[in-house]
Amino acid sequence: MLDKILDEKRLPSFLTRSEMLDMIQREEYGYLPPSPESISFTEEDFIPNFCAGKAVCKKVYIKTVVNGKDFTFPVYVTVPTKKGPHPFFVCINFRDNLPDMYIPCEEIVDSGFGIISFCYKDVTSDDGDFTNGLAGVLYKDGKRAPSDAGKISMWAWAAHRALDYAQTVSAFDMSCAIVCGHSRLGKTALLAAACDERFAFCHSNDSGCSGSAISRGKSGETIEKIVKVFPYWFCENYYKYSGREYACPFDQHFLTACIAPRYLYIASAVEDTWADPDHEMLNCVSVGKYYESMGLSGFVCEDRLPKIGDTYHEGHVGYHLRAGTHYFGREDWQKHIGFINKHRENK
Repeated sequence: MLDKILDEKRLPSFLTRSEMLDMIQREEYGYLPPSPESISFTEEDFIPNFCAGKAVCKKVYIKTVVNGKDFTFPVYVTVPTKKGPHPFFVCINFRDNLPDMYIPCEEIVDSGFGIISFCYKDVTSDDGDFTNGLAGVLYKDGKRAPSDAGKISMWAWAAHRALDYAQTVSAFDMSCAIVCGHSRLGKTALLAAACDERFAFCHSNDSGCSGSAISRGKSGETIEKIVKVFPYWFCENYYKYSGREYACPFDQHFLTACIAPRYLYIASAVEDTWADPDHEMLNCVSVGKYYESMGLSGFVCEDRLPKIGDTYHEGHVGYHLRAGTHYFGREDWQKHIGFINKHRENK
């Protein structure tokens, strides 16, 4: 059944990783900003008894030089007090506080994981202004070329800088670095993982259109709708595919394929029809074949569209569909942590 549905989508055939990575940057998100010429870290606001004494938390300022200009943004770092090294999440977040409604710190720490989180708006604003934050450093007068970075690419770049900091923390296990995000930041997590092979796992939660969902035949949000409301998330080249999904030389399976052979996890919510859970799972099915072509387990599931409660953890690609609405909840965290723990020993 699922193969038949995918055949009807007429998805472009997979290319090499480098070709796909170049295409999704050039035609959808824009090329990520360059690595900084220099980077340094300043630790402040140390909290020794965080999460009832189970962790320490500190605020770290990441200072970079890009295009010869200074750019600094803060991250929050939570390290379990138990002996490490610990697997850890780089959480691209909507807010700059911990704990957060989308980041249940104590439960994450109890599971043995550390956390680095940052507020995406501390990198650059979530609007069409390309003169502030990192955007202002990159573009003179806020003007972009057609393949220049949109905001999603800038937020993904910041996740890479958080990972640069993690490399200086002996309590973090760099072999188990995980990037995660929800909604627009779930799209960002996918791009961050696709472009940086230091991430061993990626968790994209409810990221839908131009994220985890196949675009061809998608219901709810479409390319036409998303570039009309949020054009600044993407490069200008992407606008030409508005209403032309079947003419596009790629689909979102190119993005997820760039994460292989590392682990990929996609989560959906049944009432999140704007994201279209069916098409999020169809991406898992499609990219699972790419993993299989590499001699790995792909996506192991029943041959049908998803139902509430479905949880597929057997392959390199994991997925679940929960009840409820567009949200990044504890159930999402619990299931993703279960997926990570199942596969960590196989890395």
